Amino acid sequence: MNKTPLIKTTPWDSAVFGMPTWELLEYSEAVLQCAMGTAGHYTIKVDPLADKQLLHDYGFYYCDTLIEPHCNAVRLRLAQHLDATISKTIDTTQTLAICHTAFAHGRFHRDFNLSKAAADQRYDNWLKQLLEAQQVFGLYWQDELAGFIGYSGNNLVLHALAEQYRGKGLSKYWWSEVCSDLLSSGCEEVKSSISVTNLAVLNLYASLGFTFKNPQDIYHRLVL
Repeated sequence: MNKTPLIKTTPWDSAVFGMPTWELLEYSEAVLQCAMGTAGHYTIKVDPLADKQLLHDYGFYYCDTLIEPHCNAVRLRLAQHLDATISKTIDTTQTLAICHTAFAHGRFHRDFNLSKAAADQRYDNWLKQLLEAQQVFGLYWQDELAGFIGYSGNNLVLHALAEQYRGKGLSKYWWSEVCSDLLSSGCEEVKSSISVTNLAVLNLYASLGFTFKNPQDIYHRLVL
């Protein structure tokens, strides 16, 4: 009987970074040692309370901590505004312009071994896939596109606002509407995954009634 692979390829990352990319699915010396035998870029997600000695011994370096916001219909705090609307009718060019360079909090942008331009392209490619699948809500303020939220199932996977709309307290209206739409379509809960360094988004989710769980420290390693 075949065992589940403990190292998986991430071809979407290979395409933008121009090298083999991998994710380690188990934190053990055997898996870390195996990774050292093949060139490429590696990611591993570990419990924040886990002993990190092995990671340091094998040259892995910290990049980010992710946490998952969760909310259901009972806890969701609705916020509405006539000037803030959502729609799946969305202009691809305008949406990609908002996406490009919007993810400075991302672990790929914070990795000193990776090109920031390539990291931008990674998110651009992801958004294109979501747009093709019609899994993106456009966020409109007075009928002008201000941002987007991409989703997969009940998971908000990619979201950003144009710079001029950030920090103005407007996001709660859009996020409230998108979450309400997904919950009314049959999802039992809505969730996401965010960097704990992105305090604006963390505070946004908290203000809407989300709770947080499953923190994970993200470590990277470049094997030459």
